[in-house]
Amino acid sequence: MFKFQFNQKSRVEVPQVVPNHVGVIMDGNGRWAKKRMQPRIMGHKAGMEALHKVAKVANDMGVQVLTVYAFSTENWSRPQSEVSFIMNLPVDFYDNYVPELHKNNVKIQMIGDTDRLPEGTFTALRKAEELTKLNTGLILNFALNYGGRAEIIAAVQQIAQDVLDAKYSPDDIDEQLISDHLQTRSLPRTLRDPDLIIRTSGELRLSNFLPWQAAYSELYFTDVLWPDFDEAAFRDAILAYNKRKRRFGGI
Repeated sequence: MFKFQFNQKSRVEVPQVVPNHVGVIMDGNGRWAKKRMQPRIMGHKAGMEALHKVAKVANDMGVQVLTVYAFSTENWSRPQSEVSFIMNLPVDFYDNYVPELHKNNVKIQMIGDTDRLPEGTFTALRKAEELTKLNTGLILNFALNYGGRAEIIAAVQQIAQDVLDAKYSPDDIDEQLISDHLQTRSLPRTLRDPDLIIRTSGELRLSNFLPWQAAYSELYFTDVLWPDFDEAAFRDAILAYNKRKRRFGGI
């Protein structure tokens, strides 16, 4: 049985049992802006505020890892002006939100290919990681310039090289070894795979987000556009998760 408490302020049931690791595909920023006859970049700006809200409520609820899909390896094909704006968002996030998250014991990390990131973007994220590295609360894990297939290819290439170098034999290759070579290896082993993946905006796909790690994740899709995804919407997702029975291939 799951226990629930009632939040008097929001009038939303809050489960006392929450997933350890939640992944979020933050989709719908552009459509949110279009509905308001605003430039797409305004949707990304509003999406940053939504992330701030969700990170706070996730931390308050006891979620241990929140991995957010901030920018995929395929997103470089978007208009240059939009890409430049998105790449500057980590700088704004560091200036406007990281100090408060730090005070609330949130630890910031990043996965993804950092080689292509602009210097200012990379520097802001590394500063956030350094500032919060000793924090013990929620791990806010940014997937930036991240692609799941590219991650798996890189892991397989490294393992193949290690076999050639006689560090491993082919018989040593198992799920744990592969997991140890993925970008999520920076997370504690028991927290690498999301228990729940949320996608906003009504799209019903994972879009190359954590394909290995999501093998047994519960999936939650909502029509809510990301900038409108607030604390109550996050609680609704956790409530839905609590109604699932996870079998991991069993009965």
